[in-house]
Amino acid sequence: MRDAAIEPVQLAIFTKAPVAGYAKTRLISALGAEGAADLHAFFVKRAVETALSSSQRPVTLWCAPDASHELFQSLRKVYGIETFDQIEGDLGARMLDAFVRLTARGPTLLIGTDCPVLSAADLDRCASALRDGADAVFIPAEDGGYVLIGLRQPQRRLFEGIAFGTDAVMGQTRARLRELGLRAIETDALWDIDTVADYERARSEGLLSEFRL
Repeated sequence: MRDAAIEPVQLAIFTKAPVAGYAKTRLISALGAEGAADLHAFFVKRAVETALSSSQRPVTLWCAPDASHELFQSLRKVYGIETFDQIEGDLGARMLDAFVRLTARGPTLLIGTDCPVLSAADLDRCASALRDGADAVFIPAEDGGYVLIGLRQPQRRLFEGIAFGTDAVMGQTRARLRELGLRAIETDALWDIDTVADYERARSEGLLSEFRL
C-alpha cells in the first residue's frame, strides 16, 4: 500500500496505433508491414505492463491518430486505464498538450513504447526526482533523443523548435533547460528500437523472446 503522504506522479504513455504501414515503418524492410505493426503492438502491451508495475498513478494512454483501435480499447477494458486522443501537430505540440492537461493535476512522467530495457524501477526513480524538487527529469536515449521526460509544470520551450526524430533532441533540450533556468535530473542513457540494427540488438540480448511473427 502506497503512503498517502507521498505526492502522486502520473504516467502518460505515448503511442501510435499498430497499423501496418503506420507503425515502426523503419522495420518494414526486415519484418514486413504487418510484422512491424505486430511488433509495435507487442511493445505497447509491454509498456503498459511495465507502467502498471511501477508505483506511479494514474497511468494514461495517449493514442495516435486516436484511441479507436481495438488494441487501445482492449487495454482500457483489461487494465482500466484511461485513453486519450493525441492532438494533431508535430510530436512537440502533442507532448506539450499532454503535459498541459496532466500537470494541472500534478507532476507527470511521459514515455513512449519503444524502449525494451525501461523498467518499473526506472520510472519510480524518475518520479522520486520530481518529488524531491526537480523541475524536470529525463532518461536520455543512446541515439540522442530521450525515452522519458518528466515535468512538474508544462514548459513550452522544451517542445517548440526541437528537431524531434534526430540525434540533436537531447542536446537542444539541455540548451533550453539552461535557458529556462530549470533544475533537471538525468539518469544513465537507455536505448530504444527504431532501426533494424536496434531490432537485431534486442533479439541478441533476449528481449524479444516472447514476440512471435
